[in-house]
Parts: sequence; structure tokens; C-alpha cells
Amino acid sequence: MESIVAKGKDIREAIAIGLNLLETTKDHVAIEIIQNETKGFLGIGSKEGIVKLTKVKNEKLEQSKVNELNESVIDEMELIADNVSNQKETPVEKLGETESVIQEPQMNPASSYDGKVWVKDGHLYCKSSPTHFPMVTVQPGISLYKNGLRVKDTTTIISEQDSYEIRVEDEVKDTKWSVSMDNHRLKVVLEVEPGFKITKKVPDIGANHHIELIAEEVKEIQNTLSYEDVLFKLETLNVRHGFNHTEISKALEAVEPGTFEIVTGILPKPGKDGWVEIKVAIETTEGLQEKEDGSVDFREIKTIPSVERGQLLAVVHPPIPGQIGYTVTNEPLPAKQVHPVVLRTGNGVMVVDDKVVATESGRPFLEKRGQLVKISLMQKLTHLGDVDLASGNLRFSGDIEIVGEVKHGMMVEAEGDIMVHKAVDHATLNASGAVIGYGTIIGSEISAGKNNMLVAELGHLLGIIEQHMTNIVEVIGQLSQSAAFKSSDLTRAGIQPLLKILLERKFKNFPPIAKKYVDVVNRSEGYLQDDEWREIAVLLNKLFLSLTNQITSLESIKLLSRKVKDLHELSKTPVEPDSYITISSSVNSKLYCSGNILILGNGCINTKIHAGGTLKIYGVLRGGEVYGRLGVDINEVGAESGTSTLIAVPEDQKIVMKKVMEGCTIKIGHRKYTFTEARYHVTAYLNDNGTIEIQ
Repeated sequence: MESIVAKGKDIREAIAIGLNLLETTKDHVAIEIIQNETKGFLGIGSKEGIVKLTKVKNEKLEQSKVNELNESVIDEMELIADNVSNQKETPVEKLGETESVIQEPQMNPASSYDGKVWVKDGHLYCKSSPTHFPMVTVQPGISLYKNGLRVKDTTTIISEQDSYEIRVEDEVKDTKWSVSMDNHRLKVVLEVEPGFKITKKVPDIGANHHIELIAEEVKEIQNTLSYEDVLFKLETLNVRHGFNHTEISKALEAVEPGTFEIVTGILPKPGKDGWVEIKVAIETTEGLQEKEDGSVDFREIKTIPSVERGQLLAVVHPPIPGQIGYTVTNEPLPAKQVHPVVLRTGNGVMVVDDKVVATESGRPFLEKRGQLVKISLMQKLTHLGDVDLASGNLRFSGDIEIVGEVKHGMMVEAEGDIMVHKAVDHATLNASGAVIGYGTIIGSEISAGKNNMLVAELGHLLGIIEQHMTNIVEVIGQLSQSAAFKSSDLTRAGIQPLLKILLERKFKNFPPIAKKYVDVVNRSEGYLQDDEWREIAVLLNKLFLSLTNQITSLESIKLLSRKVKDLHELSKTPVEPDSYITISSSVNSKLYCSGNILILGNGCINTKIHAGGTLKIYGVLRGGEVYGRLGVDINEVGAESGTSTLIAVPEDQKIVMKKVMEGCTIKIGHRKYTFTEARYHVTAYLNDNGTIEIQ
């Protein structure tokens, strides 16, 4: 069927034009409206009416004209062939040109270009047809201009009567880069994001009634960063040292975003604190020995090292200073300060140059807490009988070995180790070193490493005191800058009146803490080997607790604050080696140790145990409360009668039990759990959710 697309200022005019072109009437065509007309505003934005008319053939009319058409076919085809061979592609006029090339409408439906549009070499071509109007859809990134005005519609009809231009805009992004220096001025980092250029081009599109203009893109990386740019930036940062030229070159050649460390400073190399090189054996073996059959041989005791008079004990080495470093701006970075050994010698020891020599025979004893090292020789007191009313209490500055028993109400104290071959019955044993018992401990109190436990307790109090004193010094410093303070008599009379007011009104909690520290020091006079603890107690009492009229200066309080801080730091340093308790069994007793506690015999009944290290019981634990700071390992816990037993460890430790009876309670951190039935091979700990996990 013959059809045609016609346009006019409105639908009616478009239909009239189409009917005129088809030389027919409305009764002989089918009308399809493609686009309704719009008037716009003042002519802007108006659209033409477009219709498609399809001629309905009349069979009778066709039959009457068949002969006439047949006679003209040959002549018409020859004319078409001549037109096609002579036809040339005529580009639609670009904007700015003064002439437009207009093709006369070709009504011949046999032409391959009639009513079609195409693109070649970036130019838009079209050939109008009385039966079809070519159409173009413009995709994003492409602009189509008609007679110098941009076409706003996505899809539009192309006509040879108008001039068109296809425009594409290339996309260019500049290279982004930045140079930054860290706070310590130890490195300079260059961050680069290379730029690029995207070249867009509309490819050739074959002739069609409707085409889409789509741009092809070619992306080219363009890193415009130059060596001169980088060096100029480094110069503005005053960078003088540590250039990494290889990394700079990589940054200049980067085709992807990246970070490059282009300047690196020199870290200071740490030195080494002074240390003591021990030349003799000072460690003892691990207490009582277990046989292959699992029993304990109580005749096998520790091998105690000893030295002779004049023997070299140790060599003191001075600290080795570190090497200085440099920032990227060539500023020196001093190495961490190194500290010499603070050596304190006790009985039987003399220092000759950098050597520690024994002046008498005995057991060498070394205790280390940070850079503080104590070396002495422990003499040994051997008591062949029982410790009772006949012998009296035993106190010795070295080791004590008791061949017999320690009877009811008696006390044994030693600065070294205590070894008892038989039972300890309702007595007290205090040792700075270890306590070893071969008999049963009955109703007694055993303490090992009491000096270390005192240091831990006093160190905790000093931490609180240090914080209070820091705040007091800060408040007094602020008040001293005020005009009222300078004009008063406090400058001449000291700060005692002001200090009294502050303690009464602002720091009410400080005096009780200071008094508690002083009381603990006074009660533990015989166990504290260092005078610093007593010195601080005296100064606290003098400055804050007594009602003295002596003039007090701010400098004296600052000096005390520094001493408190230093001693507090020392107290947090673990002691080496730590004390320990090794016994056979205990009943209704109390065991305290700053280190490990090992019970190798039948076990413990109704005993309270505190171990600063690991607690291990080879036998049975029935009743009482036990605590192991570094974990607890017990063979059997509880009794058939449901005796209350508590085992506790910190939140980061485990409790291991081969057998645990009903009614026993474990405590891990602040979490508790009570067993409601007997369990075997139990390991308990806190999981990631903070609840007790039992395996």
C-alpha cells in the first residue's frame, strides 16, 4: 500500500498536504497521527503536526489502470537507474554556512536513500521522501544543532530544508596531587590521582529511517605532575633530608591513583640500658620432685647454690647509648635515654670497679625490679630441733632450715627462704624468698614474698596519691598567678594556710589515703628493705597530716610529687625472681604468696590461698577459697557432702579441674558459676561475650 508522512502547522494542514501529495481524498486513506501540534509561547517551543496517510486501494480502479501502469514500468525503471547512478551524497549545511543544499523530494519509492538519515565522517546526511520523514534520537553526551539552535528534544525529524551540526564535547580532568608530612616529620607522602582526556566521536551510521546518535569514547591517561612541581612543594615544606627519588619517579609515571613515600627521615636507634651479668648459679631447682609413678619423693630437696669468699658474683655493664635520628627537615631526633643499673649490695658483697665480689661464703641472692638490682649473700641458719617455747621464735637475715616441727603459736621469719622438714602446727612463717614444707600445714599462716606484696599494696596507694598531688599542684599554681595571692601574706608565710583550705574543701579524700599509706609503712617496718617508702611516709605526714607551723613551699610539694611518681612506676615493675610456696598439704590454713604455689601431697581442706602466680594442687581441694592470678590447675575439687568451695581467677585466665563436685563455685573476673552436678576434665574461661565457657 502507498503511504506518506506529511507535516503542517497543525493536523488539519498536514492531512491536506498528504492528500494533495497522494492525489486522493479522505475516503481513500487511513490516517495515523504521529505528532500533535503545539503552539508554544511566542513561537518558542512550538511543534508541527505530523500524520501518516496510507492509501486504500480500490480493486476496480486498479484493474482499470493495470495496462497503463504496465506500459510505464520500463520507462520508469530506466529513469530510476539513471538517477541512482548520478546521485551523490550531499551533506546537510553546517551552522554558519550561507547556503543550504536542498534536495527536491523524490517520490520514487524504489530509492534506497529516500526518507532515510545517516552519518558519515561526523556529518549528518538525509534524503527526504514524500512517504517517510527521517528521524534521529540523540543520546547523552551529544548535542544536535538545527539552524544554529540546539535541538532540545531527544528524538526529532530531520529535513533537507534545514541545516544540522553534530557536536560532541571532549572531557578533560586535571591531575590531582598533594604532598603531606606526618606530625613527627619523619616521612613525606605524595598522593597522586592522574588526570585523563576522553575524546568523543560519533561513528559512521548507515542509512535508516531512524538512527541513534551514540558517541564512541577514547580515554587517554594524562599525568601532568612534574618533577619540578614536587621539588617546589618539598622546598616550601623545608624538606632537606631523605629524598626517595625512585618513589618520586613512580609517582610521575603513575597511571592509577596511588600513595608514594617520597621522603623518609631516620629513626633514632635505641640504645641498651645497663645490665648485670651474673657469673654464678643463683637459681634453685623447682622444689620437690615427682617420681615416674606419680608419687613425690620428699627426701629429694632443692639444690641450693652457694659461693665461696672472694668469688666473682657478677659484672655490672654500663648503658650503651642509642644513635641519633633526623627528621626530613634535618632536625635531630635524640634516641631514647638509657639508664644505668642501680646496684644495691647487701650482706657479704662488695663492688670492685664494675665487679661484684663475695666477701664471705653463702647463698647468692639477686632480686631485680626494673633497673634496680639487689645482690647479697644469704647465710643459712639450721635449727636441728623443733621451734617451740624452748627455742623461741626464729628471725634471721638469711635462710632458715628447721629439721623438726614448728609448734603451736610460734613464728619464723627469714629474709631468705624457710625450709621445714616436719609439720607446722598453728604457727606463722614469713619469708621474703620461698617457703618449702615437707609436712602438713595445720591451722597456720604461711607468707612468701611479703615484701613484694607490700610493694604492690603501697604502689596502688601511691598511684592514687600521685593523682591527687598532681591536681593539688595544678590548683596551687593557678591560684599563685592571681593578684589576690601575690598581694597576700601567703607569699611570705608559705602555702600552708592555702593548702589547709584546699584539703578541707576541695581534696577531702586525700588525707585518708595518705594516712593509710603511712600506717601500712609503719606496720611493715621490718619487711620494707628500701628507705624510699619510709621517706615518702615521713614527707606525707609532715606536709599534709600534721599541724605544723613550718613554712611549706610549692617546690617542696612538687619534689614530693616527683618522688611519689618514680616510686609508683617502680612498684609496677615485676620482681625477678619471684617467691614461691611448695608444701605437701594444708588444713584450715592461710597461704599467701607473690609468686606460684605448688601443693604436691594430699591437697587442701578449708584453706584460703592467694597466689600471685599459678596455683597448682595435685591432690584434693575441699572447702575454702583459692585464687590464682595466673591461673588454677587442680586435680579434684569439692566433696560428696557438697562442701562450699570457691576457685577464682582474673578474667583473662583459666581454671582447669580434672574432677569437680556438685556445689563448687568458680569465679572468673566478675562472673560466677556453681556446678549442679559432678563434671570431669573441666576447663573454664570467659568467652568473647564475657560469659563463662565450660569445656
